[in-house]
Amino acid sequence: MVDLLNVENPLLSFLALSLISFLVCCLFFFFLFSNFYRQQQAPTKTPSPQSYPIIGNLIGFLRNRHRFHDWVSDMLSQTPSSTLQVNSFLNLSHGVCTANPINLQHLLHSNFPNYIKGSRYHDVLHDLLGYGIFSVDAHLWTLQRKISSHEFNTKSLKHFISDVVTSQLSDTLVPFLSNACKDNQIIDLQETLQKFTFSNICKVAFGVDITSMDNSGFVKAFDDAVEICSSRFLSPVPTIWKIKRLLNLGSEKRFKQAIKVVNDFALEIIKSKEKQELQNYKENTGKNQDLLSRFTSKTRLEMEFEDEEKRRKFLRDIVISFILAGKDSTSTALTWFFWLINGHPRCVRLILDEVVALEGFNYDEFKKLNYLHAALSESLRLFPPVPINSRLTVNDDVWPDGTYVGKGWFADYSAYAMGRMEKVWGPDCREFKPERWLDDDGVFQPSDQFKFPVFHCGPRMCLGKDMAYVQMKTIVVALMREFEIIAVDGGASAEKMMNPPYTLSLLLKMRGGFHVRLQKRRDWQMTLKQTSPRKTGKINGVC
Repeated sequence: MVDLLNVENPLLSFLALSLISFLVCCLFFFFLFSNFYRQQQAPTKTPSPQSYPIIGNLIGFLRNRHRFHDWVSDMLSQTPSSTLQVNSFLNLSHGVCTANPINLQHLLHSNFPNYIKGSRYHDVLHDLLGYGIFSVDAHLWTLQRKISSHEFNTKSLKHFISDVVTSQLSDTLVPFLSNACKDNQIIDLQETLQKFTFSNICKVAFGVDITSMDNSGFVKAFDDAVEICSSRFLSPVPTIWKIKRLLNLGSEKRFKQAIKVVNDFALEIIKSKEKQELQNYKENTGKNQDLLSRFTSKTRLEMEFEDEEKRRKFLRDIVISFILAGKDSTSTALTWFFWLINGHPRCVRLILDEVVALEGFNYDEFKKLNYLHAALSESLRLFPPVPINSRLTVNDDVWPDGTYVGKGWFADYSAYAMGRMEKVWGPDCREFKPERWLDDDGVFQPSDQFKFPVFHCGPRMCLGKDMAYVQMKTIVVALMREFEIIAVDGGASAEKMMNPPYTLSLLLKMRGGFHVRLQKRRDWQMTLKQTSPRKTGKINGVC
């Protein structure tokens, strides 16, 4: 037999290599154009701005990485129905993105079973969240949703969360800010709020104060794990991080180390809670109010597991999921809120007018804060902590506007872009106007959830929405009573609103932090004297 690659037959060798190269090229272009052909045969053609053959939207993504969400908003606003098709590098994946409330209702409610978290979430988040509520579908999601929904609707949990926030405000945050104020320090309020709200959520979830215990590097490990998950999600070529994971290199090596620390810490707390629960049962004392204690009790009374290890794994996954959900979302929302009101002093005055009139410092009194509720909602509309979300399509579908979505495609929706759609919010959509949320009597009027998907929509609506508002109001009232918070950069302005300083990550954090100076609020006592004599609420003697 003749050896075609024998160097003694250079002509045959050249022809063989040429043939092999030709066949490889043919296969490549067949794969490429078969994908392209399938797209062309779709029932409808969805616009795909700034997309090119083979490379898809890659050039536009790289050029606009620093302003990704505004780039997406600009493209969506130029399409007929605020919906576009996303073309990936080499057409390796297909998807659509929308900021159309009608499409969103179909995606998250009307055809809910057809859009799941799926492999995209599972691949990226499984190491961190396991089979927790935010990364699973079907019966696993239904089971956890049922358990969680019951607990989040109890008055005892609402009061527990309120007590945790209030006590940690007076014990840690306000004293820290008072010292910074006294020393005339410039502080990063975003970082300060992140540490505070993380401490909050760990106390609510685990029932422990991580600031007063040896947490064995849990805080840093959790931060690292979330950051690396975020970079996985936003990678334009996911194959790269998957190869790094396979070879245990770089960030993926750090990720594996961080997950071990998180798992060890969580397991230690779970075992401690089990002993505590047994002790409470023997002594006939009341049960603890934190989420882990509640879920521990539920799993023993209402669920069956093969062994203790699987039960503990279930507890670990569901509690870590809630820590992730509450870790930075509130601090991110409050960072943008304080940045916005710094550029709108009239709003500060109206918020203070409401705060002065409070007769106490509790859940029921906070319901009276209509303008503050409106200002927080307006801040969330413009700067949602989770700016973009995604689902995986189970079967071919056509949306109400005629957009075709194929089986296996990802379906994204942008809450950030939704807040900047003139079709949805009017020509002043990019302006900070809390009044758009108030009726003629100044009473807060909630928006349709599909116009305001900040807390998600449909069956997966955020269980902690009400608690998030209570937490934000509590922090805002406590801080604004004590301090004038002065942004070093002057806060929001019309120019800055066109190019906001955010980072590209899972959460819409402020780039470079939010640096502020604090001054004791000199006008507070004067304001009190000018109002009708009422009791003013105090936070454990702080205010």
